[in-house]
Amino acid sequence: MVSSTGGRSGGHDDAALDEIDLAGELMIAATASDDDRLPPERIDEVLLLDRPDGGAAADRASESGY
Repeated sequence: MVSSTGGRSGGHDDAALDEIDLAGELMIAATASDDDRLPPERIDEVLLLDRPDGGAAADRASESGY
């Protein structure tokens, strides 16, 4: 069987999987919320703080002053 990545490192696949994980975490947080919408503070918590490594988004947020 031939790999669909054609010998590439798979970086795009890793990024896509990270995005899927983040979307799943947001869905879980939205389901657990009593509100119609997640407040921006809760979205930040899910996207930035709940990541074991802080994620690239946390790095960008710290650089921009969040």
